Amino acid sequence: MNKVGFVTGATRGIGKQIAITLAKEGYDIVINYREENEQLQETKKEIENLNVKCLAVQGDISRYEDCENMVKKVIEKFGKIDVLVNNAGITKDMLLLRMKEEDFRKVIDVNLIGTFNMCKNVTSYMMKERNGRIINISSVVGISGNSGQANYAASKAGVIGFTKSLAKELASRNILVNAVAPGFIQTDMTNVLKDETKEEIRKTIPLRREGKAEEVANVVKFLASEDSSYITGQVIQVDGGMLM
Repeated sequence: MNKVGFVTGATRGIGKQIAITLAKEGYDIVINYREENEQLQETKKEIENLNVKCLAVQGDISRYEDCENMVKKVIEKFGKIDVLVNNAGITKDMLLLRMKEEDFRKVIDVNLIGTFNMCKNVTSYMMKERNGRIINISSVVGISGNSGQANYAASKAGVIGFTKSLAKELASRNILVNAVAPGFIQTDMTNVLKDETKEEIRKTIPLRREGKAEEVANVVKFLASEDSSYITGQVIQVDGGMLM
């Protein structure tokens, strides 16, 4: 029986690449979506073309009931969840003086509360199996902070603290919990930046280039594998040396 990997926010960008990378390793894949769209169907087809099963479940991760229902559907279909990757996230960038309270709250609700909602609903099943991997996608911004991203930085810093705490709680059940903190990664989100802005950012990176989604996905693949069996509560930066 294949292992089962549940990746949130997997219809594009880093999440999609993580789902495809795990599928190439033989995982059956679960992806979630809020509203059905063309990207969802394309991603599902790409995964299924790798000769594994792909289940798409609808839900808003910031809503606890949605997460509960999604996890129940996965258990009904596959009977287990071996790996949970909390990748879904949003940004609503603005300097604090201009930031609306609702924009701060929404980013926290999705990025941090959403991670809690998913972990809360998945861990009881993992505990019964006495085995599992939880990989939370944070950000280097959660470590360094960033002007204009107080809400995003707060949410991603919260994910790091949550990851370390959960790792301590679940270690006795052989459930490993780690975080990955990407830096400047080439995605649809970064492609809209002006060339001058990209160049300025590259100057702050020792490797002098953007990262690739595949490079983040490969770290997730490692943390999901048995090769990482003595690693928990860690934050692995995939940032080209940006925060050295």
